[in-house]
Amino acid sequence: MLTDTHVHFREAMTPDEIAGMVGRASAAGVGRLIAVGCEPDANAAALRVAAMFPECVKAAVAYDRSLAGTGARVEGIRELILSAPVGHVAAIGELGLDFHYTPETAEAQQALMVEQLALARELRLPVIVHSREADQETVALLSAHARQWGGGSDRIGVLHCFTGTESLARQLLDLGFMISFSGIVTFRNADLLREVARGIPADRLLIETDTPYLTPVPHRGRPNEPCYLPAIAALLARVRGMDVEELAGLTTANSEKLFGSGL
Repeated sequence: MLTDTHVHFREAMTPDEIAGMVGRASAAGVGRLIAVGCEPDANAAALRVAAMFPECVKAAVAYDRSLAGTGARVEGIRELILSAPVGHVAAIGELGLDFHYTPETAEAQQALMVEQLALARELRLPVIVHSREADQETVALLSAHARQWGGGSDRIGVLHCFTGTESLARQLLDLGFMISFSGIVTFRNADLLREVARGIPADRLLIETDTPYLTPVPHRGRPNEPCYLPAIAALLARVRGMDVEELAGLTTANSEKLFGSGL
């Protein structure tokens, strides 16, 4: 069984559309999902799906970099988590830094991330981290977080949709983080990323679709969804010289260590 550790459900999806997506995933061997929020409507959608399918979906909620400097109160994330049924929220995410489009908000992005990392330490929840063109700043903030982290050593968090260098991966691994690969690893021009994926320790590897983005080969041109996760798993298994079943088992075991096994 495969676990998709990063799925964004659209707020406008009907119950039938949600059920269809979850059903197609299950038919493809993807039996567990982490529904990830990033702003108020998306957080509500993630919690809604977790409530609909508590046997196979957990939620993550957070404010991402797009809300930096808008006055968004991290207290709102705390309220969402504490008001949700026990076990429904598995992580704080996605949060992080992205200096590609809005470098002018870099300082505000870092302040928002720091607040949410503090909340993660308070609630002993792992974090799902986004980083784009902000490697140095991301590592600095996560290093400070790791020094203060009082939770389990294998539950600190994950850098999702990893596209960085071997050096960045090593720095994150040294802090205790897991590394997750998306459909980007299947792209024709991703040879260097595949080399990084080859060297990630087996107990730190996760996989994701980042639905509805980054559809993997050979499904390019279609909206992404969790039923396409096997394409990512097959590519990574081939790169790492192992059976798909073995890769499915180890990545699902890693997801259970990070997010809990109560699915």
